[in-house]
Amino acid sequence: MGGHVSDSKVIDSFELRIEDVDSVDIEQLHALSISVGWPLRAEDLKFLREFGRGYVALDEIGRVAGSAMWFPHGEGFATVGMVITSPRLQANGTGQWLMHQVLADCQGRALRLNSTRAARRLYDSIGFQPIKTVYQCQGVVHLPAETAMVPEGTTVRPLGAADLPAVVELDARAFGVARDVLIGKLFPQSVGYGLFRDGALAAFALCRPFGRGHVVGPVVAADDAEAIAVVRPHVLHHAGSFLRLDTHREGGAFAGFLARVGMSVFDTVLTMSLAREGVEEKPAATEGTVTYGLVSQALG
Repeated sequence: MGGHVSDSKVIDSFELRIEDVDSVDIEQLHALSISVGWPLRAEDLKFLREFGRGYVALDEIGRVAGSAMWFPHGEGFATVGMVITSPRLQANGTGQWLMHQVLADCQGRALRLNSTRAARRLYDSIGFQPIKTVYQCQGVVHLPAETAMVPEGTTVRPLGAADLPAVVELDARAFGVARDVLIGKLFPQSVGYGLFRDGALAAFALCRPFGRGHVVGPVVAADDAEAIAVVRPHVLHHAGSFLRLDTHREGGAFAGFLARVGMSVFDTVLTMSLAREGVEEKPAATEGTVTYGLVSQALG
């Protein structure tokens, strides 16, 4: 994390100082996320802070006016998230100031993030390049009308602790980077289903409490049929309650399935990456085994 951070800057008539994100109460971070309409629970923020690192901007009386975090995956890659600026300061450079602190921490790492429309100009100015759209699909789900179809020669079953190494390996193949620490932290708080072919894990979907209900992610599969087969049990389990899944899949059978069970597209964000001199890019898989559902917008 480095030493104690203390930097200050006058933004309009506000004197702001930067502190480590660990220095403030979760309730303060929660109030900041609510101020911009993000439906995160205090528990979601606690998880992000335990896994990640970052900074907050505090005003003269100690209120949190902004935040920016980064989440390491191995030595050479990180995702960036929780980049929030209080609505009263959004046009005043606070976000850029916080992001430059994150970039200084992340020298030597390739970076990826998911940008809201409001933050797009900020990331453009830093040099992030757009990759693809994320569709935030959510709603109160209902039992799918169609009969369950599992791809021929496969079985779907709940995942247990013994399946964790195979889940980590399959996720790394799809995401482009091993996320063993993150997946290891998610696994105990998630319910998982895996699709097995000849005894080997071929697809999986994890589901955990998040935001207004539960989120399904990560979801990793080789095609739409596999992805539907591992997401469907979560829909059955949560019928009548709120479920969310963030996906890059724009059309096809998987997107159609989400819409039919009640997870319509609520919003979109843009996945962006920052190429850095001397740092190898870490592209996600675009064919073969791919990521059908994100862990979250902050974590990719």
